[in-house]
Amino acid sequence: MSFIHPSADVEPDVVIGDDTKVWHLCHLRSGARIGEGCTLGRGVYVSRGTAVGNRVKIESFAYLAAGVSLEDGVFIGPHVTFTDDRVPRSVNPDMSLKTRADWIEGRTLVRQGASIGANATVICGVTIGRWAVVGAGSVVTRDVPDFAKVVGSPGRVIGYVCRCGKPIARPEDVVSCPSCGAFEAPEVTLRIPGTRLR
Repeated sequence: MSFIHPSADVEPDVVIGDDTKVWHLCHLRSGARIGEGCTLGRGVYVSRGTAVGNRVKIESFAYLAAGVSLEDGVFIGPHVTFTDDRVPRSVNPDMSLKTRADWIEGRTLVRQGASIGANATVICGVTIGRWAVVGAGSVVTRDVPDFAKVVGSPGRVIGYVCRCGKPIARPEDVVSCPSCGAFEAPEVTLRIPGTRLR
């Protein structure tokens, strides 16, 4: 049984899983799918067709644009913003008002266990890897590797973290996390071009 606060606006065709809590003033657009055991804080906006996995926590006033998919166990901090258009305009070149048919919706994927800190902005069309961490206030413009820690504007990889969130060495050099022992090296270590890993 899910909980939906009376002030929340849940449009038709929204699917909400068991044990999920939708708090004050949330707006869930038609076609959104929310998994089991999730928490959506005050004022969260989930656009049409957005997919949210199980046990996802979305903090207050986060904005999930169309085309966003969150896998299981993702954390979205307060005021995080996802975009859905890389070339936003209100009008076409002839000054006619743009409609949905006039733009290509970007697709954004946040993989299992990843965390995005408060006030971060994620530009559409990127993938944020498994168990990655995006620092508060960062602007993500490119794909983020599994287990990477990204900060800044534009976001840059500054290191790696374990599933528990503690810093670790480069994935290829680590057998297990010194804090919890649970680290699992990714099958493929991705790199963001032009970054230096420490």
